[in-house]
Amino acid sequence: MTSKETPELQGACAGCGAKLQTESQEKLGYMHPSGLNRTPAVCQRCFRIKHYNEMSSVTLNEDDFLRILNHIGLSTGLVVHIVDLFDFEGSIISSLERFVGTNPIILVANKIDLIPKNINRNKVVNWVQKQAKEAGLKPLETILVSAKTNEGFDRLVELLAKHRKGKDIYVVGATNVGKSTLINRLIRDLSELDAELTTSRYPGTTLDMVHIPLDDGKAIIDTPGIVYRSRLTEMISKNDLEIITPDKPIKAMVYQLDEGQTLFFGALARMDFVKGAHQSFACFISNSLKIHRTKLERADELYREHKGVMLQPPSVDRIHELPDWTRHSLHIPRGGGKDVIISGLGWIKVNSDTGAELTVHAPKGIKVLVRDSLI
Repeated sequence: MTSKETPELQGACAGCGAKLQTESQEKLGYMHPSGLNRTPAVCQRCFRIKHYNEMSSVTLNEDDFLRILNHIGLSTGLVVHIVDLFDFEGSIISSLERFVGTNPIILVANKIDLIPKNINRNKVVNWVQKQAKEAGLKPLETILVSAKTNEGFDRLVELLAKHRKGKDIYVVGATNVGKSTLINRLIRDLSELDAELTTSRYPGTTLDMVHIPLDDGKAIIDTPGIVYRSRLTEMISKNDLEIITPDKPIKAMVYQLDEGQTLFFGALARMDFVKGAHQSFACFISNSLKIHRTKLERADELYREHKGVMLQPPSVDRIHELPDWTRHSLHIPRGGGKDVIISGLGWIKVNSDTGAELTVHAPKGIKVLVRDSLI
């Protein structure tokens, strides 16, 4: 049986939005003929993600991404931009307003459950608003949520009802920010459909625009996650991704360092304390990732001898898949209150009253920068 002979395959996968077909397992939207009567209709890839948490490699080229995003600017709707609090700089779409035109934006900072509960939420909101402004975004509203624990979700529904005004809701975001998980909550609250989007911790699981009809004839429209190659989450294997992606509140690992000391984050990155007075460095990364401290004079030798073994992830059989490291020289000004960001890995808060000179080594292409402290 071919897709041309099967009326049911004229539609799209309820999980990722790809057009369904039965002809080629290598192409998007493949459905095994045995699943033709399945309701809702999902492709084989989405079925295996949902039931077996298995990921298959697919790509959507940049032209297709631009086509989808440009469609928003030609439409009238409310835009919900979801960012990852754990990787804010790596997940914010700084050029979003150029794509969406005059459509209003609600900025949703997901994964607030990873931030310790003793941190004042209003201060986090103010920090997000400041960072968004520096990135060129002027959201109508900013809200903190957790797709995992439902924190802030009722408030988000209220904001959508307040600002939607009978329009479609477009949901946009980078890969792996929790977009599909959040939309599945909206489906349960705002739609009577018995379907969910593909949910996985692996990047890029939604491949085309997915329309979820609402009671008033409008829709929630999920767009594919934008792939930013400047994030470690886009470079590593799915097993290593599980190690560096935190799933519970982050507990800072604090190191008291003197100049001439180095911290290794597995074999994924390294930070050298080149110059400065004795001070503390608080590492906000997944608690599953091991940190190794050594003297700067021994750092190169330690990496050569132990990468992929004592220093991992990645393991010795996958270390070659990462690009060579690039050096980033960073100046921390007097007064402290700065974070050193390694996109996708987390951040190091530098508590310095006297300033510091640092060198960060990370795979080529990974975003490394200094920002005002989140915590």
